[in-house]
Amino acid sequence: MTEWRKSSYSATDSDCVEIGHGVGIRDSKAPAAHLPVEPATWEAFLRLVTDHTG
Repeated sequence: MTEWRKSSYSATDSDCVEIGHGVGIRDSKAPAAHLPVEPATWEAFLRLVTDHTG
């Protein structure tokens, strides 16, 4: 079973995007479905976001 994590910026337990290590991204309101994301793709996304916000 995958452990899903919510962003520390999420103020509530709903309306959140969650990430599951090695699995993908899902909406906390529809946890049965998820979007598969390769680890390298996720890391590239995080680098891009960090570069534009830092």
